[in-house]
Amino acid sequence: MTYAQGLVEIGDRVWAWLQPDGSWGWSNAGLVADGGESLLVDTLFDLELTGRMLEAMRAATPAAARIATVVNTHANGDHCYGNHLVADAEIIATRRAAEEMGRVPASVLAGMLAAAPTMGAVGAYLQRIFGAFQFGEVIDTLPTRTFDGSLDVAVGDTAVRLLELGPAHTGGDLIVEIPGRRLAFAGDLLFVGGHPIVWAGPVSNWVAALTHIAALDVDIIVPGHGPLTDRAGATELAAYFVELQTQARPLWEEGLAPLAAARLISVDRAAAWGDAERLVVNVAACFRDFAGDPSPAPMATLFADMAELAGDVRSDAAGSPGMG
Repeated sequence: MTYAQGLVEIGDRVWAWLQPDGSWGWSNAGLVADGGESLLVDTLFDLELTGRMLEAMRAATPAAARIATVVNTHANGDHCYGNHLVADAEIIATRRAAEEMGRVPASVLAGMLAAAPTMGAVGAYLQRIFGAFQFGEVIDTLPTRTFDGSLDVAVGDTAVRLLELGPAHTGGDLIVEIPGRRLAFAGDLLFVGGHPIVWAGPVSNWVAALTHIAALDVDIIVPGHGPLTDRAGATELAAYFVELQTQARPLWEEGLAPLAAARLISVDRAAAWGDAERLVVNVAACFRDFAGDPSPAPMATLFADMAELAGDVRSDAAGSPGMG
């Protein structure tokens, strides 16, 4: 799905920062400005990317030179590892997100990449999806304010509402709504053009979150990954999860492992979406839900399964007519 990289004004003094192609680590962010003040929605996966974004924002509006508030929509590093560059601001996240950030410092990903050359196919996969980012330079900077449920903040005269809708993608997902601009930032509760990934779940919570997003009185929604969308984007992703649950249940009842099941599942609406290997993680999440087991599989298992399924996808593509 083609869309332009960089800063785009999506409403009166509201901008989205978009990073095609929205795959691993290429996340979106945003800026809300009013009365000489500004609020930043998310930072990026490393300091260089975040610095480039902040420079573009300062060129777009003088208010970006004085970012008073930063909101991290969740704990994944591609939405918070750049926090150090705005460390003078009040950094807000849900309580659960802040706890998760403390458990996954940038050094964890730096260590994974350092070990990748010795890890065979899994290491090659990690290098492919994370090799473009500089985790060793990140200085972990955690939220300074947390909340549960909802929180209203102001940027000048502009009201901004933060609403916790996790656990779903992660344990502490939130969305940012700007009612007066009919806009919302959905974080990674919304992927467009790429498979989502269920790190936490349950899947039913994610469907409920998407149903809430689809009911917002907004015209534009900035997803965590992918191009701008509207409420139909949330409806589409909810339908993906419902279709996935429907296909996954009989395979779970047969006793299949998530990887074996993922090889048999085809979600038609996602046929052209990127990062198809994430399907195995989402199948595993469905299986946990069916079993009433909230404990996720070890991260090493999830990445090994994704690496193997990614190899299957690439082999299929290489064997297709017209593919090089």
